[in-house]
Amino acid sequence: MPPAPFRHGGLTVLPDWIDYNGHMNVAYYVVLADQVIDAAFETLGMGPDYVGTRSASFFTVEMHVCYLRELVLGAPVEGTFQLISHDEKRLRGYVELIHTDEGFPAASAEFMFVHVDMNARRGALSGRCRRQDRSHANHARQPAPTGTGRTVDRSWTVSAAGQADAKPAFSSPITYTHPFS
Repeated sequence: MPPAPFRHGGLTVLPDWIDYNGHMNVAYYVVLADQVIDAAFETLGMGPDYVGTRSASFFTVEMHVCYLRELVLGAPVEGTFQLISHDEKRLRGYVELIHTDEGFPAASAEFMFVHVDMNARRGALSGRCRRQDRSHANHARQPAPTGTGRTVDRSWTVSAAGQADAKPAFSSPITYTHPFS
């Protein structure tokens, strides 16, 4: 059974990832998180072999990233992946990127994945995989990550004159139907 949370190391901040501020551009935090997810999914039996044998995969349909501390050129990084919940169609996971030498969390991200039939290119039931169930049971024994369930703060806005306004930016939450759901 994979460890909980799953760990993937040996990652490094590359020169092309550095922006004009002298640190890793925000897009590459997601690239690193995706590499951690790919390694975790392969360990869980949901990687390239799964796609090849089942003509199905898991697509990311939502994510929320928190940038906690900057990473600079050459920084060694490891990532953790924790399976938060799953059902026959969806997986919810949490990734944390950690500076390997200094031990600080650089970013966290929560993801929602949907099981997709690769022929129909639509969401599809996967059946509850025993390996996912065992992994989830193992991961559920871990403390819930503190960064799960976050949303973008909508409690303030800035007026056209540049003044902070205490009223919410939206009168109601945005809702949408995703094509894979």
